[in-house]
Amino acid sequence: ITPVPAGRKLIENEIIHEAWLAPKIAVIDIEGILVNEAGPPLLTDGEHAVSLLVEKLDRAAHDRSVKAVLLRINSPGGTVAASELMHYEITRFRKRTGKVVIAVMMDVAASGGYYVACACDEIMAHRSTVTGSIGVVLQLFDLTGTMAKLGVRPHTIKSGDLKAGGSPFETLSEKDREIFQRIIDDMHQAFVEVVAAGRPGLTEEHVRKLADGRVYTASQALEAGLIDRIGTMRDAIEVAKKKIHAQKVNVVVYHRPLRYVPNYYARAAVGGDINVFKIEWPAWLRRPTARFMYLWVP
Repeated sequence: ITPVPAGRKLIENEIIHEAWLAPKIAVIDIEGILVNEAGPPLLTDGEHAVSLLVEKLDRAAHDRSVKAVLLRINSPGGTVAASELMHYEITRFRKRTGKVVIAVMMDVAASGGYYVACACDEIMAHRSTVTGSIGVVLQLFDLTGTMAKLGVRPHTIKSGDLKAGGSPFETLSEKDREIFQRIIDDMHQAFVEVVAAGRPGLTEEHVRKLADGRVYTASQALEAGLIDRIGTMRDAIEVAKKKIHAQKVNVVVYHRPLRYVPNYYARAAVGGDINVFKIEWPAWLRRPTARFMYLWVP
């Protein structure tokens, strides 16, 4: 509920001020399950994750004072499409602006969250971060046994034997499984290639060995070459300073009106919403359709 009419255009909030006219570092959040759609207003802030990222990157691109971006990632991943789009937009931002982008992993930056991080100049993680989970998952379910117990018989009219493949109202055939596995394998290969491209020290062959779906602690990821260093947000700011050759900087975040952001630990992506019950359902449960996911699902 927005209590008063308000514009939705992003505004800038300075959370660290070190000197007047100093270069800026923008902190941009990528959080939650990544989907290429707006979330339901009742259960989330209603923002479209990809659109919001592009909006914030554009704001940073058009501000000549912004010399670096800290991409703060706290996500278990999401859909293949959303992860790819975010990776593309960050890569495009770096190429067209020449500005430094550093990924800073928070609690979790797994699967699609790690995919996005591979678009950055450098990847940092907190010591307690969980990352990795390089792989693809498609979750289907079979209701035929339950329906048989209830005396319910589904009738599907389809143009071909494979048209309803993966439907919960039909048992998954071996042919359906083979087709889905081929799709999964193609998407997995794309993930491996993205990691190999984003981590020059790793060959595609080595990435494939790491990409069995497991998650890694920050120290394990550092040893494997999946990240560049372990540190905090303050450490990330110091790294950014060195990369842009600045002794003092001002750190800013972008957010909707009616949202106070006191420091870089505060969430910056939400507008002024008030819900009596703030219940967050997993994105893959909010829609009945099957989705190919770069997602860590423990």
